[in-house]
Amino acid sequence: MGIDWRRTRALTFDCYGTLIDWETGILAVLRPWARANGVEATDADLIGAYNAAEAAVQMENPKALYTTVLRSTMDRIASAWNIPSSASARDALANSVGNWPAFADTRAALIELRRHYKLVVVSNVDHASFARTSPLLGVGLDGLVTAEDVGAYKPDVRMLRAGLELVRRWGIAPDQVVHVAQSVYHDITPARQIGLATVWIDRQRQCEAGPARQAIDPLPDVHVHSLQELALIVEKATTE
Repeated sequence: MGIDWRRTRALTFDCYGTLIDWETGILAVLRPWARANGVEATDADLIGAYNAAEAAVQMENPKALYTTVLRSTMDRIASAWNIPSSASARDALANSVGNWPAFADTRAALIELRRHYKLVVVSNVDHASFARTSPLLGVGLDGLVTAEDVGAYKPDVRMLRAGLELVRRWGIAPDQVVHVAQSVYHDITPARQIGLATVWIDRQRQCEAGPARQAIDPLPDVHVHSLQELALIVEKATTE
């Protein structure tokens, strides 16, 4: 663990997948849709279809609002099962973001981390959708960078650079910032590419210690399985 937590001054966070349980939220929309349309699919099938469709839409339309991305994502999911899409299905997914729940440890961990650092969310979302999510976090953020602001979606490094530019205005240097995220593809890899220290919140335990962990390239500076674990690390490091 090479991060100097006493020197660190700001944490930038991914939101959906890291602070917010987006899979539970998305499945709350896709499961009923699948049942209503006679689609036989596991949760993993539905999430896999969602991930593939969302990534393709964001790559093709990086300036589109996230609600627009979600509507197009629903169309592609329906197409994957040869089901006609509908306005109601598109709207159900696009309007669901504010209903996606926070992880059980999010509020308490952010409250603890807020005692030590500035907190900034850097998220593939639009402002209107995030406004419904924000109360679920339990703390006031110091800053927010959205795809709507930047005109790009992570893993585009412009998103993370925009977060660094924001904290620079507060006199915080890049080497005093740590990026915290669940997705290796969307966050850890691009953050490491621009020299940011990183914490991987491996909530799905995709990778444990040992040889399997070496497959993650580039390696995060810290690998934990919950935000609570990170809060405990910080508390210990800053009180010793």
